[in-house]
Amino acid sequence: MEFRRTQAQTLNGRLKESPRTLTIIAGPRQVGKSTLVRQVLGSFHSHYASADQAPDNSVPLIGEPLGDISSLPGSPPTADWLIRQWEIARARARQMPADRYFVLAIDEIQKVPRWSDVVKGLWDADRMQGLNLHVVLLGSAPLLMQEGLAESLAGRFELISLTHWSYTEMRDAFDLSLDEYIYFGGYPGTATFRYEESRWREYVRDALVSPNIQKDILQMTRVDKPALLRSLFELGCHYSGQIISYTKLVGQLQDAGNTTTLAHYLQLLAQAGLLTGLTKFAGQKHRQRASSPKLHVLNTALISAQGDYTFDAARADRSYWGRLVESSVGAHLCNSAEPELQVQYWREGAHEVDFILTQGKRQVALEVKSGQGTIKTKGMAIFQRKYPEATGRIVGSGGIPLDEFLAQPASHWLEE
Repeated sequence: MEFRRTQAQTLNGRLKESPRTLTIIAGPRQVGKSTLVRQVLGSFHSHYASADQAPDNSVPLIGEPLGDISSLPGSPPTADWLIRQWEIARARARQMPADRYFVLAIDEIQKVPRWSDVVKGLWDADRMQGLNLHVVLLGSAPLLMQEGLAESLAGRFELISLTHWSYTEMRDAFDLSLDEYIYFGGYPGTATFRYEESRWREYVRDALVSPNIQKDILQMTRVDKPALLRSLFELGCHYSGQIISYTKLVGQLQDAGNTTTLAHYLQLLAQAGLLTGLTKFAGQKHRQRASSPKLHVLNTALISAQGDYTFDAARADRSYWGRLVESSVGAHLCNSAEPELQVQYWREGAHEVDFILTQGKRQVALEVKSGQGTIKTKGMAIFQRKYPEATGRIVGSGGIPLDEFLAQPASHWLEE
């Protein structure tokens, strides 16, 4: 039986309703967006097209004039290509019974120039005609998707977000153990390579990381110093789980420019699903914005693939393994957090708490422990004295078992 993520059920439910809004499927590269949509479309009359692939009807027949070279296979998609796909779906939707819906799915929509303006015009025309046509748009560059949605499609769409795969998903779909998930991370396409570690590393670096940076950031966003962005990503993987000031980052990187540039590049890496910088919990917004970031990868595969440790060597080194464990917890919290839930850290002098979850007036402090030690750290005790309304929890040794913690979304620990 094929594995389906929970978002498939959400999409299936939306497509059974009368078309009222566009459906946007957005998330990082290689988290299964296309697979999920194809799984669901199997139950519907549909037309699927990808801006990564040339449509069959774009190839001229033998003896016909070549025409516009932009329509040849391998050429960049155009607005005309998008309109052609839409017209195919419209024609088939008009043949459907009044109580049935047709679905148009366009993958890699962000690769079509001015896609949001084109979609807006086509969608509004369909609404005026009352056409029973659902439209699903997929994109692997969250930054561009967000800009397009904000600029032209406000009020016309509902978003289904896909993040990196969780421990329970990788366990159920690929039989990964907890330790394997901590080291190999949550990329479904790499699971079968985990027994050939050198091949796995090359795949992560060459087929996942490089295209993510090259195609989803550098080709879609203005980046004046691409080498700096790549270096920041590599350094962020090395320092994952550590608090490091932008000033120190400038000192670690060559041709670093200024701290504003680094903050912007870190934001781009976060939007691409690679690396984020947690802000400091301080109670005051301006102090949070000015704080040094706590760097965290959003998938621990990014640490392991960049490092020199094998799976067995990583587990044997308690210090290194502890870093991977904390990074897996941080990635899980960031990936599973709802938009209104903040994931931060706290530090005062030499005392620190790994993660602070905040939603409304509710606060939970989390300390990750991967080895032997006291159940309540001094940092946690100081934080709770300063913020008595917050709940403190230990994750790992002496507290919530790690597999149990990774099986629940971030919001779960605010509800208890």
